[in-house]
Amino acid sequence: MKSTPLLDSLSGPSDLKALDYRELEILAEEIRSVIVETTARCGGHLAPSLGVVELTLALHRVFDSPRDRIIWDVGHQSYAHKLVTGRRESFRNLRCRGGCSGFTRRDESPHDVVDAGHASTAISYALGLAVARDLNGEDYEVVAVIGDGALTGGLAYEALNQAGALKKHLIIVLNDNGMSISRNVGAMSTYLTQLRLNPRYVRVKGGIKELIESVPVVGAPTDRLIHSLKERVKNFLIPEFIFEELGIKYVGVVDGHDIRAMEKDLALARGVEGPVLIHVVTRKGRGYPPAEREPDLYHGVGPFEAETGRIKGGGGKPTFTEVFGKVMCDMARAEPRLVAITAAMKLGTGLDDFAALYPSRFFDVGIAEQHAVTLAAGLALGGYRPVVSIYSTFLQRAFDQLVQEVCLQNLPVIFTLDRSGLVGEDGPTHHGAFDLSYLRLLPNMTVMAPGDQEELRDMMWAALEMEGPVAIRYPRGSGRSERVDPRPRPLQLGRAQVVREGEGEVSIIAVGRMVGIALEAAEILSRGGVEAEVVNARFVKPLDEEMLRERARKRRLLVTLEENVLTGGFGEAVAALLKEEKTDCLLVRMGLPDRFVEHGKVEELFSALGLDATSVAGEVMCALGGRG
Repeated sequence: MKSTPLLDSLSGPSDLKALDYRELEILAEEIRSVIVETTARCGGHLAPSLGVVELTLALHRVFDSPRDRIIWDVGHQSYAHKLVTGRRESFRNLRCRGGCSGFTRRDESPHDVVDAGHASTAISYALGLAVARDLNGEDYEVVAVIGDGALTGGLAYEALNQAGALKKHLIIVLNDNGMSISRNVGAMSTYLTQLRLNPRYVRVKGGIKELIESVPVVGAPTDRLIHSLKERVKNFLIPEFIFEELGIKYVGVVDGHDIRAMEKDLALARGVEGPVLIHVVTRKGRGYPPAEREPDLYHGVGPFEAETGRIKGGGGKPTFTEVFGKVMCDMARAEPRLVAITAAMKLGTGLDDFAALYPSRFFDVGIAEQHAVTLAAGLALGGYRPVVSIYSTFLQRAFDQLVQEVCLQNLPVIFTLDRSGLVGEDGPTHHGAFDLSYLRLLPNMTVMAPGDQEELRDMMWAALEMEGPVAIRYPRGSGRSERVDPRPRPLQLGRAQVVREGEGEVSIIAVGRMVGIALEAAEILSRGGVEAEVVNARFVKPLDEEMLRERARKRRLLVTLEENVLTGGFGEAVAALLKEEKTDCLLVRMGLPDRFVEHGKVEELFSALGLDATSVAGEVMCALGGRG
């Protein structure tokens, strides 16, 4: 690793104030070197953090963290912030179990104001803190750093609207790089691009304001005329009126890689009453050519070769995401009413090929999950068959829309939940630990979980024939299938599948990815003299009631195994079903605990939580009284 003497000499952000601008340039390169070297080894959000290095340094030189509160929206761009706030050593184990989180975490440092992970929240947090500050009679600065991609989320506008109305002093730094994860979409993106790229606005801004203010006012009619002229000229030539009309003072456009320029505007903003928005333009992936060329690919990346940028792994079994993308294209050829919707996740959800082949049937709504679900409802009302593909953790944001707009009206919308269960290194903000619980409670909703990639294909085709809403949840990465034939197999609604016969006293009934772990556990048990049947539940709603009742009558032990919190999950549904059964069968429910699971490799987390094959086998033996 390259030498980083300036970075290593920092004890905290206050040390930055003693550096001159040449030293700051050197420090910025040291920080980028550490970020690239660490993410190459550990994976992580590379491109976002590379783009805000100079912005981070400017913020910490102007403000006094942690007394002043700097809130990073999402938090995945906070690597430079972590490095200058005393976490140089823990950063070496970025996203590893027991190491530094990939997002801001309050329990990790007093410089991290919130536990972040989802977008569009920073302005709301900041406004709340500003109100609390003023109510308490305190005196500190509140700064929200939010990307232009997060401005596609409605929550950001709700906060901007009230910030302008309350007139509380806070500073909003708009980090504009033209991207969220993929390229930004929508009218706001177009508007910011116009601000960013058209130098006419910058040139005329000062001159036009001076000209208008210099016009003499004589009498009331002239006063009204001049006021009207001011507004018309300002609105025509100074497009920041969108923010100004909300009551938020606008400063921009500022080069986000010019520390001196940013410091000047940040310092001026400290003395302005009310809310101020500083429009900063940065380049995502700056300083690392592979990330600059493909910022979407290097937004969140696994381990890679630092010298070349070549991403390691791949080329093996197809991932669930890849299978989903291919099946969507196959289904679109057969069903012209099929449309796809995603929320700033075209690449992450596997819809890039679909978008290229069927652009008029593909809709990226930006970071606006609530809108995505309601848009799908409208398309369904119009006779189309929408597929909404969103990561499990992000669909939580649209729960009300699931209830009111889709399930209440029993509309045929298909939801595919990528990254369900434990996602690994991204940690508690991104684990899809709750979807079986919040989906299972909704009337009219069918909930499925494939045991392998081929079953995902079968479930998608089956969902296309169903009349009401359907949710299919699947994990990140690959499953047990070595290859996936494009031809689907028939799937009977609400029927489970025995994947390992066993004439003994035990049935392990597993959901989704846990089917593979159940099979491994059954092999361990077999070597110990216990023959266990393994059942792939496939359906969480409706349950295969006939199968469950039969197993309860014939078996001594039923074990439910799910990658979801036990509260409200599959095991709880089975327990409720069997409550009235007259049987001596013992039911053991295994799943995620009633707490937020930390970050780390999935295999490590399964082991720590007692959900790996060895632990499952041990639980079975314990329930049987330890005998084999």
